Amino acid sequence: MSSQALLHFKNIKKSFSGNVVLDGVNFEIYPGQVVALAGENGAGKSTLMNILFGMSVIHDTGGYEGEIIFEGKNVQIQSPQEAMALGIGMVHQEFMLLPGFTVARNIKLNRENLVPSVVSRIAGKNYELLDQGAIIGDAKKALKRLGMEINPQTTVDKLPVGHMQFVEIAREIDKKNLKLLVLDEPTAVLTESEAERFLECIRKVADEGIAVIFISHRLDEVMELADSVVILRDGQMVFSEKTANTNKHEIAELMVGRKLEAESLINVNRNLPEDYILEVSHFKVNMPGEKSKDVSFRVKRGEIFGIGGLAGHGKTSISNGIFGMYPATGTVTYEGKQLQYGRVGEALKKGMAFVSEDRKGVGLLLEEPISLNMVYTDMRVNRHFLKKYVFFSQFDSQSSGQIVDEMIRELDIRCTGPEQPVGRLSGGNQQKVCVARALITKPKILFVSEPTRGIDIGAKQILLNYLVKINKELGITIVMTSSELNELRSVCDRIAIIGQGIVQGILKPDSPNVDFALLMSGEGKENSNDRNKE
Repeated sequence: MSSQALLHFKNIKKSFSGNVVLDGVNFEIYPGQVVALAGENGAGKSTLMNILFGMSVIHDTGGYEGEIIFEGKNVQIQSPQEAMALGIGMVHQEFMLLPGFTVARNIKLNRENLVPSVVSRIAGKNYELLDQGAIIGDAKKALKRLGMEINPQTTVDKLPVGHMQFVEIAREIDKKNLKLLVLDEPTAVLTESEAERFLECIRKVADEGIAVIFISHRLDEVMELADSVVILRDGQMVFSEKTANTNKHEIAELMVGRKLEAESLINVNRNLPEDYILEVSHFKVNMPGEKSKDVSFRVKRGEIFGIGGLAGHGKTSISNGIFGMYPATGTVTYEGKQLQYGRVGEALKKGMAFVSEDRKGVGLLLEEPISLNMVYTDMRVNRHFLKKYVFFSQFDSQSSGQIVDEMIRELDIRCTGPEQPVGRLSGGNQQKVCVARALITKPKILFVSEPTRGIDIGAKQILLNYLVKINKELGITIVMTSSELNELRSVCDRIAIIGQGIVQGILKPDSPNVDFALLMSGEGKENSNDRNKE
């Protein structure tokens, strides 16, 4: 490892509208080193990375104090283009891909291989043509470094979510001058096997001399991959140590600033009556990358019903199909009546609610305040929180004030107030706003898809506890889809495992690990009749 630091954050400070989000952050990273940057949502991690990457949100709000020293020189990074020119690459938590472009074009975007044409020889380089063969060849090399067998000529919108993340990473490692790679929750959408492969790839990248800043809430991965750990809490650096000198329990407690109680939420002994609020029969959903082929299951009234499985096998398509987001066939019976799920909004009108896994694309109005985002669905569907005039109606922020303040307190949403734009919140706090919006409609059944993706350990505990609370105290039936099997086992009464587009089996949360492993691998369908008890 080089004796000179590649990057040095020196006394970095940043405020938004008088709210201090970074307060004197200092640490270094050396070539070939992996530094894990940990902290709760809202701790300042994303702001620090936005400063490093020259994002406009920093410069448009007064800049920052302190110094960034890169390769021994003081730098003022004014744009992502300047960051990339220095050799800094970043894989953001939210995908930055063009869905209609091929994998190869996304990997080589703005760095395409070109060949001269007859016109370009006269009119200049702007008229050169794409060298498709070279573009595909470079993309194959980048994907091979990651150990991924992905067709570079496939359009991105045809890929499962996990594969999209590998395309994002392949784009960065294809850059010839890459010296520092920032990874923001890169494994949040990956299965366990994909995540293991990813960690191996990143270690190889570091062994080539590239420094890595690894932002993750998965502490097992932090312990496995990182050479050292830096922890931010409320904008301050509270810990910096070699990974070998700490453990994940100490890291978790330093992140949240308190002891974490080991609370058991497992619903293994509830004897719910044979009263089915939802019945799904031979359901097929044509969702790109997550198609389901023939799904059938029943959900008891008052149950927390889990849906798990590997990425790309169809688990996230089920709730999306029921809410009319993608074309579907089959029968969905809700409260004893067939649901006309093909009509967008029909499920909402019938007393159902949905928290999508795509919180930015589907879940939120990013430029609007927290207050409007929270009540938007109830306002549109049930016509609440409106001032009504003769010819029109408009949002009444006064009538929504009490419920919005209550939700901010209940879910511990870290914000400056109900009028703060949702786009300025951290990812975890945005997710809490999505949950609040669904609950304000007072649903009989709540669908939540990947509810804790990208959320830190403290916020995750709050959210899972809250789902259990509303289930037990308000009687809301919950259908929860998650890639985190341990998360499902911690709160669900029963868990359906989706594999190859069908229900491989349904298990109790305390079933043996081997039973879950068999169903996840697609081996358990024929032999799971005694376990698949509905």
